[in-house]
Amino acid sequence: MKESDMNKVAVLYICTGKYDVFWKDFYISYEKYFLPNCEKHYYVFTDAAEIYMEKENSRIHKFYQESLGWPDNTLMRFHMFLRQKAELETYDYIFFMNANCQALDTITEEEFLPKKKDIIVVQHPGYYNKTNKQFAYDRNPKSTAYIPKGQGKYYVCGGVNGGRAQAFIQLMEELKHNIDVDKKNGELALWHDESHINHYVWTHDNYEVLPPSYCWPEDWNLPMPGKILIREKSKWIFVDMVKSQSLSGKIKAVIKPYRACNCCDGQ
Repeated sequence: MKESDMNKVAVLYICTGKYDVFWKDFYISYEKYFLPNCEKHYYVFTDAAEIYMEKENSRIHKFYQESLGWPDNTLMRFHMFLRQKAELETYDYIFFMNANCQALDTITEEEFLPKKKDIIVVQHPGYYNKTNKQFAYDRNPKSTAYIPKGQGKYYVCGGVNGGRAQAFIQLMEELKHNIDVDKKNGELALWHDESHINHYVWTHDNYEVLPPSYCWPEDWNLPMPGKILIREKSKWIFVDMVKSQSLSGKIKAVIKPYRACNCCDGQ
């Protein structure tokens, strides 16, 4: 296939602080397995001095991003990405991937790209077989991520999502606005960007839902094949310490309700 005939895809990736440990395996696996017939460009937001293959591959675009502390490293992702809006508008598709993603098998355009809709989201592996009474939605009516009890059809993960470029840029702009409103009002969505994405799914119908195969937690035994592994962060970094560091560097404790899986709760 000629490069000019390929779909052009932007892959958005954040690895600040210790999360850069995941980049090499992510990159190697995505080059091999993820949309192999597409022209993939990697937009990497990091404070690392150098990342694997950045000098050898012109499709790796590195942008300096200081660590914002927890939870802003994940909550403010749309703000980071939209600084490159002009470039991102030149792509056919845009996809965000968590830092600890690793492709396990070939993922084709036919199975992954949206068909009749514009956006793809992935069912959260901890909730694909649960009812909305059990979903970890934000129930705080003061937050723009609020979903009332009894509402909602799906609970989706925050770690894998994307779609047609213009539609995904519009999604990012809407969620950026909602996050800014929450910050102005002193509110923080329960599960940060994931709560906002679930609110988006609740209020829109322009998305297709993929199974948890594309958000498959390491060491889990799910009744479907894994295509995108979510690596266990605690095997690589001291996650609790990373998350407990505020912007001032002080340690703070955060108590939250139970959630079935925290695999996508990070960069």
